[in-house]
Amino acid sequence: MEMVNSSQILSSVETLQSRIKGSVLIPGDADYAKASQPWNLSHSQHPAVVVMAKNAKDVAEAIHFADDNDFGVAILATGHGVSLAADNAVLINTSPMQAVRIDPVTKSAWVEAGVKWGSVLEKAQVFGLAPLLGSTTDVGVVGYTLGGGMGWLARKYGLSADSVNFFEMVTADGRILHVSQSENSDLFWALCGGGGSFGVITGMEIKLYAVDTVYAGNLLYPAQIAKEVFVHYKEWIANAPDELTSSISIMNFPPVPAVPEFLRGKSFAIVRGCYSGTIEKGEELLKWWREWQAPVIDDFKAIPFTMADVISNDPVDPVPDHSSAVWLREINEDVFDLMIKYTTMPSALTIVEVRHAGGAIARVKPGTNAYGNRDANHILHMLAFVPGPEAMQAARTTVTAFKHDLQPYTTGGVYINFLVGEEKWEQTKRAFSAETYQRLQVLKAKYDGKNRFRYSFNIPVAAKEGSSSVLDSINKLSEN
Repeated sequence: MEMVNSSQILSSVETLQSRIKGSVLIPGDADYAKASQPWNLSHSQHPAVVVMAKNAKDVAEAIHFADDNDFGVAILATGHGVSLAADNAVLINTSPMQAVRIDPVTKSAWVEAGVKWGSVLEKAQVFGLAPLLGSTTDVGVVGYTLGGGMGWLARKYGLSADSVNFFEMVTADGRILHVSQSENSDLFWALCGGGGSFGVITGMEIKLYAVDTVYAGNLLYPAQIAKEVFVHYKEWIANAPDELTSSISIMNFPPVPAVPEFLRGKSFAIVRGCYSGTIEKGEELLKWWREWQAPVIDDFKAIPFTMADVISNDPVDPVPDHSSAVWLREINEDVFDLMIKYTTMPSALTIVEVRHAGGAIARVKPGTNAYGNRDANHILHMLAFVPGPEAMQAARTTVTAFKHDLQPYTTGGVYINFLVGEEKWEQTKRAFSAETYQRLQVLKAKYDGKNRFRYSFNIPVAAKEGSSSVLDSINKLSEN
């Protein structure tokens, strides 16, 4: 589709503005650039129109506008999970939608589309409850959940996608649907881990859990003994309780003022973890490390779960970065050697982390929802901060070589929330089983046959071997 000049659609834009409570922005408007920019500064996008939606009706009107003018539709809330750039599209920015309601009786929360985990956590903790947030409270709730959502409570309580009660969703034809296990159940199955390629989620109700204090933190050891640390870790988690979600990593702390001076420009092997059982048991688990070798830093302690951000210490300000990940068949000394090889300074990578999955994640029957790769117990995540094009190219080259060398130890699957940009789009299929991916394509044909929502996960419309074959598949799914 050729680029549409904003003057050609100005009349339609004015009509759209008259129909919504939010605002409509086009190139040249004061807030257009801010409303279009993803959190990851390595990516930019140039939509034809940005709709700052305040409610589901605004979203429906924006979708009607896109359909009338033959635009694709992209969604941005916090912008952490950018895939394809929303160039010459209608970008629906849901960040104005900030309602959060906690029900302590049912242990649930209603969360609108623009909400970050921090708002949910703060309000839930008043009642001693916690959502299944990720490694940072600065990430958007909805986007994180649509991709699965594996955080510091995952081994005990599962994925965020497994704790959704229902969604409110606007379809490609502008209908506002209630989507749950009992209503529009085919869509519910797809949205729980299958991404936002079927419509726009305007809100959802999620389960909360009785967690208010955890035993959590970091152990930092000299990078020179990283392999010893990793071998000791493998033994530590061999019989780990579900209450313990943990990881190992090598981090090259950048030489920037924001990093404490004693860490600046140095590398460390790090053990991270969060234990959601009793504090006494948490302290007992840490004896494994404290009686082995004293770390350079040991900040494991009892903390209120409101302080969950201190476990990963992820940046909260937008940064340019490059991210990738692979599921591992196992962790062994060969994997540890590769981790060390590719993070030895100087390295294009800032951090390589292996997270321990399994537990409650793996106990959900495959096919219960769209989320895949439940049988993989370890995911290796690579992250590089890339302040310019040269750094980006170096990071991509390093990641490609690293993943090539890891192939004997990988499952072939991906965790979609750790991928960004083109790779997220290109590798979508590997996030699911073949059967699940085919089913998602059939649902795509049913709910978004024109592929308006093509900027999230890459789930193309099912091929029409014959119109009846697609319809038959849809009917069979509806019966399940």
